[in-house]
Amino acid sequence: LGLTVAEAVAAIQAQNTLTPAGAIETNGPRVYLRVGGQFDDPDVIRDMPLAINDQLLRLGDIATVTRGYEDPPHFITRYLGEDVILLGVVMQTGANGLELSKSLDEFVKTQSDNWPLGLEVAKITDQGDAIRLAVDEFQIKFFVALGVVMVIGFIALGLRAGLVVALAVPLTLGATFLIMMITGKNLDRITLGALILALGLLVDDAIIAIEMMLVKMEEGVDRIAAAAHAWNVTAGPMLAGTLVTVIGFVPIGFAVSSVGEYAGDIFWVLAISLLISWLVAVIFTPYLGVKLLGDIKPHPGGHESMYNSRSYRALRSVVTFCVRHRVLVSLITLAIFIAAVVGMKTKVEQQFFPNSDRPELLVDIYLPEGTAIENTLDVAKRIEQEMLEMPEVESLSTYVGQGAPRFFLALNPELPNPAFAKIIAIAANAEERDKLRDRLQGLIEAGAFPEARVRVHALLYGPPVIWPVTFRVMGPDPLVLREIGEQVRQKMADNPMTLDPHLEWGERAPIIRLDYDPDRLRLLGLTPQLLSEQLHFLLSGAPVTEVREDIRTVQLIARAVEADRRNLDQLGSLTVKNQQGRSIPIEQIGTLKVDFEDPVLKRRNREPYININAEILPGAQPPDVTMAIWPTLSEIRDNLPPGYRLEIGGSVEESGKAQASIQKMLPVMVLLMLTVIMLAMRSFSGMIMVLLTGPLGLIGAVAALLLFQQPFGFVATLGLIGLAGILMRNTLILAGQIQENQRAGMDDWNAVIEATLRRARPVILTAMTAVLAFIPLTFNTFWGPLAYVLIGGIAVGTVLTLLFLPAMYALWFRVKPPSATA
Repeated sequence: LGLTVAEAVAAIQAQNTLTPAGAIETNGPRVYLRVGGQFDDPDVIRDMPLAINDQLLRLGDIATVTRGYEDPPHFITRYLGEDVILLGVVMQTGANGLELSKSLDEFVKTQSDNWPLGLEVAKITDQGDAIRLAVDEFQIKFFVALGVVMVIGFIALGLRAGLVVALAVPLTLGATFLIMMITGKNLDRITLGALILALGLLVDDAIIAIEMMLVKMEEGVDRIAAAAHAWNVTAGPMLAGTLVTVIGFVPIGFAVSSVGEYAGDIFWVLAISLLISWLVAVIFTPYLGVKLLGDIKPHPGGHESMYNSRSYRALRSVVTFCVRHRVLVSLITLAIFIAAVVGMKTKVEQQFFPNSDRPELLVDIYLPEGTAIENTLDVAKRIEQEMLEMPEVESLSTYVGQGAPRFFLALNPELPNPAFAKIIAIAANAEERDKLRDRLQGLIEAGAFPEARVRVHALLYGPPVIWPVTFRVMGPDPLVLREIGEQVRQKMADNPMTLDPHLEWGERAPIIRLDYDPDRLRLLGLTPQLLSEQLHFLLSGAPVTEVREDIRTVQLIARAVEADRRNLDQLGSLTVKNQQGRSIPIEQIGTLKVDFEDPVLKRRNREPYININAEILPGAQPPDVTMAIWPTLSEIRDNLPPGYRLEIGGSVEESGKAQASIQKMLPVMVLLMLTVIMLAMRSFSGMIMVLLTGPLGLIGAVAALLLFQQPFGFVATLGLIGLAGILMRNTLILAGQIQENQRAGMDDWNAVIEATLRRARPVILTAMTAVLAFIPLTFNTFWGPLAYVLIGGIAVGTVLTLLFLPAMYALWFRVKPPSATA
């Protein structure tokens, strides 16, 4: 017919253009003129006239016009083996996830009767369920902690004193929730965890205050004077200790990194709750003590006889021994601390963030780059069918062509790729999820899906990390990068803890290259642009115009018939039009030949790089596996060509970024801590002593982690920070009691020993309360390592407070026995 592609496109666009046709100014309103003919129906498009060689033809005479879905589709979603349309709902900022979930359920229930027959709506994932479980867990932990406080308080302090301490918990949490609401802090995994952490700490101040009142009342002082004494003696040291604990979390609260974004609220929630607990302890607890405590009969013999029971005499002997042999005790403690540091480096498993306990199992399917989406769909259907027959599967959704919508913070959405598919299976719980993972992994290892690389993994807590173990090769030449990457991949495969090490770029993809003579191309009346545009038009199709349907627009795509688009053998016989309208076969333009190219090329800071990734076996920790592989790569690193380098990525790199962002704030943290401790101790030497006691919590932390086989990661680090604050607070309170004894006329030696005895009961009570309150938290996947750190650290810290701290104080300030002083 002599019609070129450009002419056909121009004719279609000219017919469908929406151009103003002017307006008529009348004595009344302005009347606009509209010219019709725009496309709004497939029949209108078919009937569009074309003038060709002095003939008038319809577009439907030379082309087939059909309405349908995108072909080939770029994204396919399935649910339980059926094609579906996916609808995602994003919550507004500040809204309530539980209320949104309830509203959506009510909407589906009330509107389903109005939907077409056969239309079904199923909920794939609901964030409200996860929120509900987290809130329920917090409530359980809250009541357990409250029960622990009440039981210990009733047994150790009496019914009324225990009630005063127990009232501090709801009072503190109520005020905390109020301030969180005012400041816009939501209840999420981090803030709930911070509150659970605070539950184990916020009663300490109340116990210390009420115990001090009881002691003074047993000495014969009335309730009001006892309350005033508790304020005078404990308010300052407790405030300093609380501030030191809060300041320890400053680096996390102000970290400029993904970790700061993820976990920064833990600083604010802990600061709010612990400062409120201090206010409750020094104001409301003494007030409630005055109102609720009954008259206490003074202890016969006064202060001296109170600390002269068998248990106190035994403790006095042990403390006296430690103070007398302070050098030996300090050296033993130092040796144990060094052993703990070594154990942390060599024995304790390391991790960044733990795997989640959510029931979702993720199946990533990678086919060779360039695979058509129809072939990817076929493989996904086979895996889908196998999984639907597994008893652990309760729900199954499939996404072909790109990843799933981001329903979880740590889920990193994949870029659109026809060669990729993701299946998300939901089991009843984490145990069933793990059974499903093992079952599916067994099929993969047995070669059930040989044409694809299939990765099975669970969701991760914390900032997103795509692959747990990654090494990165950087340099200028992609071919050299691929060669070095293959050497790294082989070393990774030698490690028994890795699964499926591979190059991120995948295999080189086949292409067809058209080589032509530029001079001949010009003589034929063609340009590279004109040639490429026509080939793209014929083979892939190109948008020509848009059909307007009410408020929507639908693209009109023009392309060659399927027989010409799908047959490689006929590619050479395809014809294109030159500038004069003459048809020229492709085989007369140049030579077609098969070649290969890298399907994916990535740059980092404008420099080409390739990642070598691997999954790890269940139970293995990414940092441990990465650091075990790194020494084996030394020969590769030593022989890299100039301009090339090998780096660590994955979890280790992300952990390093988090630590770097935290370390930037360490000077601020240390300066604030030193200021608070200096104001409390009013002695430079005393400030240094208090600061040195903070790291000793590592002793109990390492012991607990090794005993219960728990990894040390970011979450456990939070526990270690809190533990340091607890130990420094104990040191401050002990030092304050020693100074109070000295002001009361005691010599330095007895002031140290008697202060330790006086602080023994509150120290033991607060330790028991915290340890028992944290025990339920050990069953939580995310917060478990933190709970073990605090349980072990507080238990050992109690011993250090009663035995090491008095010995260290005596050594630090050169306290001598009374006989030596005389």
